[in-house]
Amino acid sequence: MSKIKPSKGAPYARIIGVGGYRPTRVVPNEVILETIDSSDEWIRSRSGIVTRHWASDEETVAAMSVEASGKAIADAGIDPEQIGAVVVSTVSHFKQTPAVATEIAHRIGAGKPAAFDISAGCAGFGYGLTLAKGMIVEGSAEYVLVIGVERLSDLTDLEDRATAFLFGDGAGAVVVGPSQEPAIGPTVWGSEGDKSETIKQTVGWNEFRLGDVSQLPLDAKGEVKFPAITQEGQAVFRWAVFEMAKVAQQALDAAGISPEDLDVFIPHQANMRIIDSMVKTLKLPEHVTVARDIESTGNTSAASIPLAMERLLATGQAKSGDTALVIGFGAGLVYAATVVTLP
Repeated sequence: MSKIKPSKGAPYARIIGVGGYRPTRVVPNEVILETIDSSDEWIRSRSGIVTRHWASDEETVAAMSVEASGKAIADAGIDPEQIGAVVVSTVSHFKQTPAVATEIAHRIGAGKPAAFDISAGCAGFGYGLTLAKGMIVEGSAEYVLVIGVERLSDLTDLEDRATAFLFGDGAGAVVVGPSQEPAIGPTVWGSEGDKSETIKQTVGWNEFRLGDVSQLPLDAKGEVKFPAITQEGQAVFRWAVFEMAKVAQQALDAAGISPEDLDVFIPHQANMRIIDSMVKTLKLPEHVTVARDIESTGNTSAASIPLAMERLLATGQAKSGDTALVIGFGAGLVYAATVVTLP
């Protein structure tokens, strides 16, 4: 028989606070059209995007995260020193080490929490939320700060007609704390590595460092392009529409929830057509509020779900206590879906 004492965590976990930060610069489609042969109507019809936010030099991954975190902590009504762990999901923090989570933890005055980064692309927020739930129920932290943050403008090829208009910057954060009733459902998550080439970085950092122009993509001036995110649009669209609707339904089933029981649907803000197709496939009732933050924020990868959640609550389109289905999916290909009670 084991001599290890059982953990003394909370029975359940819930999101108790949310905050977001969008960079001050708003970039309309007209700016994107300066470098690609397209039109505002084409971008809107293909993606639903009208504007996006791009960060300034001062609006770093850490700086945006600190702003979003401060709002989430205030919304949760706790002291920063009560945070036992900081989990940051990002693919656009360019320092391999140390984790940006450690800098954020220090800057928000969180004391000495566990702090680490994860890389799960557009599913990163769902991954972080699941880790936070586990820590609280296990008892290793009472409150966990989960951040999704991206500066995807740094990884955008403005000459790539397929992706130049897609990406934006921003940070979203939630505080997860103890609960006496279920408020974060079972997570349905996974990966399909055989499709990893459909969304990827154009070249690795080591290849870029070596700078062999015969092997690397060049810009219009003949200079080596900085690594960027590229994707096979049609393949990603088909996968997201057909396969992710199945995952979303599995998350509903795992939580014991029917579409009629939902109040809110917050999918990853990848593409308006994907969102609308998922709503149709899931047969969501008219009363379900659907997040369509992509119109003014673009695709912010790991930040998109918490940013959309924060805006729905701030504008009154959703309210505290609502039951929401959240699902993220992207590069890897990876995905994560769960049902949550909104803070």
